[in-house]
Amino acid sequence: MPFLGQDWRSPGQSWVRTEDGWKKTTRDDNETNNNVSERESKEEDNYKENLLLSMKYDVAAKKRKKDLLNKNTKIPYFYKDNWIYVHKGSTKERHGYCTLGEAFNRLDFCSAIKDTRRFNYVVRLLELIAKSQLPCLSGVAQKNYMNILERVVQKVLEDQQNVRPIKELLQTLYVSLCSLVQDMGKSVLVGNINIWVHRMENILQWQQQLDNIQINRPMNTGMTLLDLPVSLQLNIMHRLSDGRDLVSLGQVCPDLGVLAEDRLLWKNLCQYHFTDRQIRKRLMVSDKGLLEWKKMYFKLCRCYPHKEQYSDTLQFCTHCHILFWKDTNHPCTANNPESCSLSMSPQGFINLFRF
Repeated sequence: MPFLGQDWRSPGQSWVRTEDGWKKTTRDDNETNNNVSERESKEEDNYKENLLLSMKYDVAAKKRKKDLLNKNTKIPYFYKDNWIYVHKGSTKERHGYCTLGEAFNRLDFCSAIKDTRRFNYVVRLLELIAKSQLPCLSGVAQKNYMNILERVVQKVLEDQQNVRPIKELLQTLYVSLCSLVQDMGKSVLVGNINIWVHRMENILQWQQQLDNIQINRPMNTGMTLLDLPVSLQLNIMHRLSDGRDLVSLGQVCPDLGVLAEDRLLWKNLCQYHFTDRQIRKRLMVSDKGLLEWKKMYFKLCRCYPHKEQYSDTLQFCTHCHILFWKDTNHPCTANNPESCSLSMSPQGFINLFRF
């Protein structure tokens, strides 16, 4: 490109833009064409000035947008899709494949937290990711993970419900981060180590807030659980699927404590969560020759995982490879979409993206 100003290689000469193109002129020629060159130079200066202003504006706008994304850790979720297409491998129509982080970002977990049917499902999924899958997420997905976790803690603090599962989730995540932060130089986590140290401090603060929760007694003087007949109290206890809830309920008063020791309650829990083969391997007999179902339950819990059951789960369509929430529709082309849908447990959701 020609020089816009005086050519340093030939003093006294400069490049001038004409209708026929760029030409080299001497000082005498410049004096004769002074009016033309001045007008053209002014137009050129104005053009360059406007171009620089527009470039500065674009750069400033991009910088403000970048600063907003970097500084604002509570950015809204990028997607709130009720379903996504899970593609494995590259094709002519689509490049790349769907990852666990992409699915975690795009699916509408924000609204799922507010839905009581999906809350336990999301909490279990967060726990599984905290145990082993956190390094597999992208930087945006890791940031989104912490944002969702913060919303979960805020909901528990407001509703004063599901305190124990969230405390266990935070403890699991903190233990995992303690080991992962030590390997930051090996590209285990995305981001500066100071960011993750700050997030670990937030986890400790959330744990302290959950420990300080004081559940307020209801102000109404209506009928309570103790006012119900014993048969109804036992019927309610049979609806509990966690033995720790039974133990906590038995500590309320001596009458409930006696009901919480009912052998049939613990027998149903053992048969619900574990198979007959697992139970036979962990048989425990008392001095009177009776099976200790309560002790067997907690022993089985230490050896085998619980049976998971959720009101609403993610579904995977084997026909069109779409992942969607159970109560939402997806654009399926099969004649009978219900026959193609498989219920996805939280562990199945993670296994779906292991190629």
